Amino acid sequence: MTEGPDPRLIPRHLRRALGPNWEVETEGTRLLVRHSHRHSPFVPARRSLLWEVLLAKIENAYAAQGVERAGCLPLRWGRDTDLVVSAVQALDPLLKDGIGLTHRRGFLPQPVVRFTGRRDARGRLLDGFLTSFVNVSHVRPINDVTEYAEAFDGWLSVLSRVGLHARHVTLSGDLKVWHRREVAGITLRFHHAGLGLGDIVLLWNRDDPRCMAIDLGSGLERLAWARTRQPWSELVHGRFSRHADSGTLDAVRSATLLLGHGIAPSSQGAGAAVRRLTQSIPPATAPFGLSSLCRAYHRYWETFAPMKLGWPQVTTLLEREVSRGHVAVPRPRVETRRGADAERQDPELSPVQD
Repeated sequence: MTEGPDPRLIPRHLRRALGPNWEVETEGTRLLVRHSHRHSPFVPARRSLLWEVLLAKIENAYAAQGVERAGCLPLRWGRDTDLVVSAVQALDPLLKDGIGLTHRRGFLPQPVVRFTGRRDARGRLLDGFLTSFVNVSHVRPINDVTEYAEAFDGWLSVLSRVGLHARHVTLSGDLKVWHRREVAGITLRFHHAGLGLGDIVLLWNRDDPRCMAIDLGSGLERLAWARTRQPWSELVHGRFSRHADSGTLDAVRSATLLLGHGIAPSSQGAGAAVRRLTQSIPPATAPFGLSSLCRAYHRYWETFAPMKLGWPQVTTLLEREVSRGHVAVPRPRVETRRGADAERQDPELSPVQD
């Protein structure tokens, strides 16, 4: 195992990248970065943006910095997890195998599926959390820590383009290095006017720290929420939020994503996620039809990557599965990214040579 980058360099590089209007404070290994004009009031946007407009603003802001948009990873994975749970999985060859390859790099708006969202005592997802969402990320190999600080500075410009100004942004966290199997890293989290948006992670291969990268990620839905601060369920589910339980809507939304990408219900593997989701949908809803929901969610997911199945097919499959009733099924490997089973690696992955 080789020693990685020095965390003590991060505050220095942040000061240089951000300039004199930013206060970079350290206490031990704790870091806090704040704008000197942070006390100015934040006024939420009066109107929300169409999802495709918000995405285009982020894409154009990154393109102006020379960061091009990358195509989405296939949702079915097979290495460590059955489904893609984070855009950083695009860097697996570099970070886990220590070779100069990536599956994707650049600006990556990646639909992901996670069953780890925070919930209340009754098991309901808290505001700001979804089973499936769009992981808006900047992922790429870097040569030194300077590029880590520059990536955060670039992200501030992106946020400004969507109406989230830098003076309300804070960056904080612990500069201690964490280790997870083949990978080591440092994670710092950023907030806007008190609302958590995401994190920026410096990552490297533990055996070869020259294989180093950044993963700066947020959620598209959470960015939209930060702009307007409108009720979470209304933001995500629109008019349907007034007519159905948010848990049911979340399950239909996520199942539409999986079925639309050709992941059929099954008792194990990626398809087990579909079975698990349909357990959250009351069987009595199937006879009344789910077509309106499926059509709306299908349109949303198509914004990011073409679906293999159209919404009518998705509706038929989902209604059939819900009508089967609730049966116990194994949980798919989507809770963590541990493990090393790559036997179902999707052939659509095409590594990019450094």
